[in-house]
Amino acid sequence: MDVMRVLITNDDGIHAIGLRALAAAAVRAGHEVVVAAPSSEHSGYSAALIATRTEDKRIGAEPHEFDGLPDVPAYGVDASPAFIVVLALRDAFGPAPDVVLSGPNRGANAGHAVIHSGTVGAALTAAAGGISAIAVSLDVVSPLAGGSLHALSEATDEGRNWDVAAGTAVGLLDVLTGLPAGTVLNLNVPDVKAQDLKGVRRAAPAGFGQVTVTLDESGEGYLRTGMRISEERGAPGTDLGLLADGWATVTPLTSVDDDRALELPALS
Repeated sequence: MDVMRVLITNDDGIHAIGLRALAAAAVRAGHEVVVAAPSSEHSGYSAALIATRTEDKRIGAEPHEFDGLPDVPAYGVDASPAFIVVLALRDAFGPAPDVVLSGPNRGANAGHAVIHSGTVGAALTAAAGGISAIAVSLDVVSPLAGGSLHALSEATDEGRNWDVAAGTAVGLLDVLTGLPAGTVLNLNVPDVKAQDLKGVRRAAPAGFGQVTVTLDESGEGYLRTGMRISEERGAPGTDLGLLADGWATVTPLTSVDDDRALELPALS
């Protein structure tokens, strides 16, 4: 594998346990690594370009240190994951990266719900800039992992198999570099020990997300929402179906482009 400059970001924030695991795996593989992640959680931001600016329009980018990785430059940035990628492509954190690794997200980014993911949004933003990327997520909600919404809480992060998700993502860099520039791979990994992972398979996206938004209450001048785990099981061959069976899944995603196959009526 050629040595690459790898930007690592996420949407769970600079203090997320999985972020360090991904950086460490990339370093072990011999790559030049820089980490730039939101200073606070930005889940669900998709590819939004959002930043907190001071009165003189500066965006905070505070240096951060990871235990055991003293030579990895890292920054907590007051911006969304996609905006961080845009900044990185403009040499904000040193030379622009050759590839972007985004994650590992707490919870699978699977099905058509990936459109809302900040983890995936960062990867798609890289692709729009001509840079290939992998979005990686650790499935903590499927029946294999206990199927509880509580698993999406930061309080459950200790003891999870972040290293397995990180190692699987870095292992796919060889595949990624053999694909056209601007390729995005969406990787979901079950929360299991390495010896219990069945392998990695290509998957079609399920027609739904693992977690859905509910409208719990509607009153005068307000709405109250919640979340629930989808009761549907992914069909065989889909990302959610394979995850539930203990497989890691890879789904190539396309960035925004025109739909050349769609025929429009005459316009005037």
